Amino acid sequence: MQVLADQIMERASTLPEGAPIAAKSLLHLGTRAAVDQALSRLVRRGRLMRAGRGVYMRPLESRFGSRTPSVEKVVRAVSEQRGEVVASNGAAAANALGLTTQVPIRMVYLTNGRSRTFSVGKQTVEFQHAPAWQLLLADRPAGEAVRALAWLGPDKAGMALETLKRKLGPSAFGELVSVGPRLPTWLARSVSQAAHV
Repeated sequence: MQVLADQIMERASTLPEGAPIAAKSLLHLGTRAAVDQALSRLVRRGRLMRAGRGVYMRPLESRFGSRTPSVEKVVRAVSEQRGEVVASNGAAAANALGLTTQVPIRMVYLTNGRSRTFSVGKQTVEFQHAPAWQLLLADRPAGEAVRALAWLGPDKAGMALETLKRKLGPSAFGELVSVGPRLPTWLARSVSQAAHV
């Protein structure tokens, strides 16, 4: 069993910071039961951290001791591993764009995958399944604007779009206008009106 644990740690040491280690990717080393048992032992010894069901990470070592990889790196790595689109939620997007001063307390991300939670150190990260239109241009400022507007709702969208038109600049605002036909009717109407003012 120690040989299997050493092989798992050898593989983990080749991965970049925050990269997840999936139990399923280690099945070439042994049976699923043996891999799961080795992973559990490594977690108990503090050599790995459990991020979620079947997903593990190597803690980062520094001169101050071990620490958890950043949440953003873990989220990005999990989304790449699972082939999902993942983006910040509407409240976080609205805060990042300066449309609200409320700072989200919970770490919530929108995904085209299934809803689930996992741990990154002592933080709980929540993935919520979202409709495809909320994930348009996921990693771009215009995509953040879509999620922020969805979170603000129809009553505040008009005023927010005036601010976004100034803040985003012509290129990013043009991207937002270009995805207008794929947005819900209330939001498409608001974007169209803002574009022609």
